[in-house]
Amino acid sequence: MAHFDENAKPFSEKWLDERIGLNTLKRVLNTEYWIPKDINFLWAMGMILAATFGILLISGIFLLMYYKPDTKLAFDSVNHTIMSEVGYGWLWRHIHGVGASIVFLIIYIHMFTGIYYGSYKRGRELIWLSGMGLFVAFSAEAFSGYMLPWGQMSYWAGMVITNLFEGFSPDVAGGIFNFPGFVEWLRGDFVPGDAYLGRFFMLHVLLIPLAIIGLIVLHFGTLRLPHVNNQEGADIDFEKSAALWKEGKRKESKVIPFSPVFLSKDIFVMGVYFILFFYLVFYHFEFAMDPVNFDPADGLKTPAHIYPEWYFLWSYEVLRPFSKDFGLIAFGIAQAAMFFLPFIDRSPNVAPASQRGLFKIWFWVLLVDMIVLTAMGKLPPTNPTFAAIGWTAAVLFLLLGPILFIITKFEKKIEKGA
Repeated sequence: MAHFDENAKPFSEKWLDERIGLNTLKRVLNTEYWIPKDINFLWAMGMILAATFGILLISGIFLLMYYKPDTKLAFDSVNHTIMSEVGYGWLWRHIHGVGASIVFLIIYIHMFTGIYYGSYKRGRELIWLSGMGLFVAFSAEAFSGYMLPWGQMSYWAGMVITNLFEGFSPDVAGGIFNFPGFVEWLRGDFVPGDAYLGRFFMLHVLLIPLAIIGLIVLHFGTLRLPHVNNQEGADIDFEKSAALWKEGKRKESKVIPFSPVFLSKDIFVMGVYFILFFYLVFYHFEFAMDPVNFDPADGLKTPAHIYPEWYFLWSYEVLRPFSKDFGLIAFGIAQAAMFFLPFIDRSPNVAPASQRGLFKIWFWVLLVDMIVLTAMGKLPPTNPTFAAIGWTAAVLFLLLGPILFIITKFEKKIEKGA
């Protein structure tokens, strides 16, 4: 039976604490959730991602009020009704479009920060896996949202992506995947139409956002026990350092409380970020809106060059240089590769890449290779030089996993403080 203290103040806090343990939650998740002192602004990317997702939810709700998930009405509802007839509809669309694009820039920064500092290493595998689950969920959310304006690139990008699932047909790969009609089942028709648009609308506004919210909760939950990593990969005794902080020995302590100390740093970084965000919303929103998509969808008129949004270009370029069957396998490997990073990296060291010899070279090769893949993925595959560069970058990306396993298998343990 819960203990009720009638003299506790304030009443609202007392009432909630007696029923859901409010003060315990505040202590465990907030005031006594300890963060290493030795971290930089890159550790604020997680909170920025959560804030951007919140903005996407709010702007999406306003757009949902006027959007029509019908192939005859969808294009006009977005490009005429929302942009011209609804007060500030253009602003909500710009916010949603810029947010959907820039969220992936933050995701990639967050991901490469984790790789650079070894934040996926032993004890933190679930943090990494839940984060990669969020990457997949955000990718699915972005793809489903890209279909909704029902412009030319929406239609044809959807056609190309769903065609990838022809790998499940019995006449591909020697009949290994025996699911005839899988693509038609996925689309709800032989070509994208009302059923297709309705399904992606439902995924975009309901199922995938629920999955993202659940994964965000899981991701923050997985941070609670192993704690956040730090710039040097130091093994901090959090209980001892927290005790020093509580005793007032704050210089000696290696940690700070999440709230209000670290949260104030997060808020400062978010303030700088949102200045950039709204600058893009008002002055350079066009980077998030493909001009081809301002033409209504036409199944009889194929665009000269079909390509995905910039954040998918690297994986698209891994697929494109190869034959259909091998390209599908390469594409699958590219999507799954990052999930296995904690198990491919066999090094005993949790340290920044700058201290890890060959791993430092591997990290920068990975980063540059993904940038090259992104650049090549936007270009038409007609130039032999660019095609050769794309093929080389794709092969290199596929080899980076085995290379990582080999170089980390023989990586010497770093003696801390040496």
